Amino acid sequence: MSICLNNVSMTFQNNVTAVDHVNLEIPGGIFGLLGENGAGKTTLMRILTTVYRPTDGTVSLDGMLYSEGNYGKIQQRIGYLPQEIDLYPNLTVNECLEYMGELAGISRAVCRERISYYLEKTSLTAHRKKKMRQLSGGMKRRVGLIQALLNDPQFLIIDEPTTGLDPEERIRIRNLLVDFSENRTVLFSTHVVEDLAATCSRLAVMKKGRFLYSGGVRELLAEAAGHVWLCRTDDDVRARELERQYIVSSKQYVEGGVQMRLICPKKPDVACVPCEVTLEDAYIYISNKSVKRFSKRPKDAR
Repeated sequence: MSICLNNVSMTFQNNVTAVDHVNLEIPGGIFGLLGENGAGKTTLMRILTTVYRPTDGTVSLDGMLYSEGNYGKIQQRIGYLPQEIDLYPNLTVNECLEYMGELAGISRAVCRERISYYLEKTSLTAHRKKKMRQLSGGMKRRVGLIQALLNDPQFLIIDEPTTGLDPEERIRIRNLLVDFSENRTVLFSTHVVEDLAATCSRLAVMKKGRFLYSGGVRELLAEAAGHVWLCRTDDDVRARELERQYIVSSKQYVEGGVQMRLICPKKPDVACVPCEVTLEDAYIYISNKSVKRFSKRPKDAR
């Protein structure tokens, strides 16, 4: 399965363009979507779920055009976990999921089987009789993910699925999504770069409604290679000065000083060595590549 966007734009009545003439093909498996707040990711996902109709361009799912006559068929093939979700606070977890399954037209027997399976996979079996309002934020997030999986979608769209989860639960959810993505397509939008590094081989980086990069994770890492530098200083004042001059992807206080990773197209004017690139480094590099004075930030920058 693949999803194709051709010259897609979304402009709202206040003349704000949230998605600006983008082209993208989302192949089978897990496809990552990275971008800062306001980059247009949520608008893009709402277009893909048929919530918004783009003002320009076309979208197709396995050749089926997103159009008024096809929306019903497309919706049956999609599962969606939005960033904000509030599922019936007065129902129990089990009641809530059974109701969501009924709305999706799933038979009661199949729905109950899937609910039991996913409750176990998300470590929620012991909480199935609790009211939704009694759950923690992380638990509600997991229930939201289950509702998105109930109709066994061919195209799963998930926005920040691991928000509020502890490290062990994040790993469990990531593994669940990897298993689910076999012979399906999962669009995984997140700020947690580590989640994408552990789950997908292809991704897109979005900024101000456009894609700065779309392709393989390895290729993105290769693009940033030679632009990430490791330096160390025993002077905290000097460390703060470097933060003002360069983009810093990490800063650690180590024995005898401060260790920093600097993102810079050329070797910084400081004692440093090139280092292995992480996906987070590569994301920061590609996000700032077109910014003026990338090699050195203004001295008054904070």
